[in-house]
Amino acid sequence: MDELVDIERGLRGAVAEEEENVDDLPIEEVRLTVPATDDPSLPVWTFRMWTLGLLSCALMSFLNQFFSYRTEPLIVTQITVQVAWLPLGHLLARVLPRRKFRAPVLLGGGEWSLNPGPFNMKEHVLVSIFANAGCAFGNGSAYAVMIVDIIRAFYRRSISFFPAWLLITTTQVLGYGWAGLMRKYVVEPAQMWWPGTLVQVSLFRALHGKNEEEKTEGGGGGMSQAKFFLIALACSFAWYAVPGYLFPTLTSVSWVCWVFSKSVTA
Repeated sequence: MDELVDIERGLRGAVAEEEENVDDLPIEEVRLTVPATDDPSLPVWTFRMWTLGLLSCALMSFLNQFFSYRTEPLIVTQITVQVAWLPLGHLLARVLPRRKFRAPVLLGGGEWSLNPGPFNMKEHVLVSIFANAGCAFGNGSAYAVMIVDIIRAFYRRSISFFPAWLLITTTQVLGYGWAGLMRKYVVEPAQMWWPGTLVQVSLFRALHGKNEEEKTEGGGGGMSQAKFFLIALACSFAWYAVPGYLFPTLTSVSWVCWVFSKSVTA
């Protein structure tokens, strides 16, 4: 009986702590989007994460730099990796062996495995961070690459590898430096929220699992966020063929103004 009482007290304490964490979030949009709890048992530094992360960073960097020299540059953003790498992560979770290895004493001597379990959200987020770095945080290619190109193509001067690498690397990590210096003011305070990041959080929560809140009141299984996202993605992909290839004129016609020709708002 005493053990049951202790368990009940522990559950009440966990619920109270969770409610307190939710109340600590001052922004309503953040409370509705970002979960206030964390699961520290999920594996993060896995073989899958490093493999997919390094591969996505190298691939995104190559593609964006290659297409940046076009007259109309093509930018491949991290959303491509977020959607395409999810089934690949689940595939690796199925085919990789679950055998455990023991690391050398110099590396801690702990056990590790190529496949510690299902592909989880934390691994997916880290892979997307790798991909985001590969696409220069949404800008396509690294900004300072153009400086190196101008020195060689227009000024006809040579620049060795190390100065060029140092210039590109320092300009790319400049934002991390400012974030570290201003961490107390722009990172740690709960009031400093970034609306663009909430979109990414919603996407990851939609792609991973089905929450209890998504179930209908009758106990039946409603449509999950992941299923709705895939349906919307397929419809968007199918519709793009119409204005993109079959009828490009639609991209230059404002159908809202056409339908509501006398509306001031439209």
